[in-house]
Amino acid sequence: MKTYKALTVKQPWAHLIVAGIKTVENRAWTTDYRGRLFIHAGRSFDGDAIEGLPDRFTFGAIIGHVDLIDIVTEHPSPFFIGPYGWVLANPKLIEPIKLRGRVGLFDVHLDRVTYP
Repeated sequence: MKTYKALTVKQPWAHLIVAGIKTVENRAWTTDYRGRLFIHAGRSFDGDAIEGLPDRFTFGAIIGHVDLIDIVTEHPSPFFIGPYGWVLANPKLIEPIKLRGRVGLFDVHLDRVTYP
């Protein structure tokens, strides 16, 4: 089994990240980590998002991965609000893997990933 880093993100933002639409994730903290980052869709839906959408998303599961390539304090993306923007690239959607998320970066142990 291989160990990877993961990050929990509320829906619909988690879906937008693995779909390649949201290429910057805002955080109040930074990390030295760079590399593959699995995106865990949290169990909650951002209340500021459009009503009626929660039924269309997966919750409480890893739904894909990206590459964390940089962390910046300024970015032209309309999604950037700071103070730190985690710059993401190479999004890949995977078949959901149910598991409990955690705060901050956390380790996940996966033996295989299935792509749709």
